[in-house]
Amino acid sequence: MYERVTRGVRVAVEPSYLEDQSDPDEGQFLWSYTVIIENNGSESVQLLSRYWHITDAVGHIQEVRGPGVVGAQPVIGPGQTFQYTSGCPLPTASGFMVGRYQMQSASGEAFEAEIPPFLLESPHERRQVH
Repeated sequence: MYERVTRGVRVAVEPSYLEDQSDPDEGQFLWSYTVIIENNGSESVQLLSRYWHITDAVGHIQEVRGPGVVGAQPVIGPGQTFQYTSGCPLPTASGFMVGRYQMQSASGEAFEAEIPPFLLESPHERRQVH
């Protein structure tokens, strides 16, 4: 599991390769990733939007921006967590993702909670030792 803490907000990510939904012969690779957002701060925070920077094995970059996550803009109270699972398709057998959530505290202060960089790995990656 990959994790990062920003201003008391812990973001942990666990990616998983979906062999049964991928088609390596057609250059289609799919991962799911589960995100746990834990509020260890003293006031509630709301997740307003997300930004993802996705890079495949040959360096192609895809940027994704949008409101909330999985159709929600959750308010997370002190000591509470919010968890969701989403997916990422790539045309290559590996890649990585990194991003951030735009958050707002109950007192109205806006800040970004960093999403740690995490690897998207599959058993179809051809690795070479140099």
